[in-house]
Amino acid sequence: MARGLGCQIVRAKDASPGVTGFSYAQGISSATVGARALCLQLATIPPGARTKAHLHTDHESAAYIISGQLVFWFGEGLWGKVTAGPGDFLYVPPGYIPPGVPHLSLNGSKTDLVVAVLARTDPNEHESTVLLPELDDVDHVLAADA
Repeated sequence: MARGLGCQIVRAKDASPGVTGFSYAQGISSATVGARALCLQLATIPPGARTKAHLHTDHESAAYIISGQLVFWFGEGLWGKVTAGPGDFLYVPPGYIPPGVPHLSLNGSKTDLVVAVLARTDPNEHESTVLLPELDDVDHVLAADA
């Protein structure tokens, strides 16, 4: 069946690195099925790992946490913080709402994986991601990460 002409199955394959520093199992996207408004991936986050600070321009994002505890720093200066666990949904507003929603996430556990389903209204896997290196080493996040 030609891409984009009917229902399709995408088999989870080995994860590949994304621009934010985590590895993602490719799921539904423009590259896999010709999606036009959706990207769906599976992230497996090793103990102690974290993303680079970033935002997604013009697109909403969401996560469903399957296992582990995802610590999520967000907002101006990354001063906001929430922790999502198994069964929790996490919503990230689009970057076009001024000043955007900078964020980074981390696995705060030293022993357990975080596994999460990620969805974004961008059919491309990482093209709308804008890295924010000036926020990668903010003191309060580094202190909490230690």
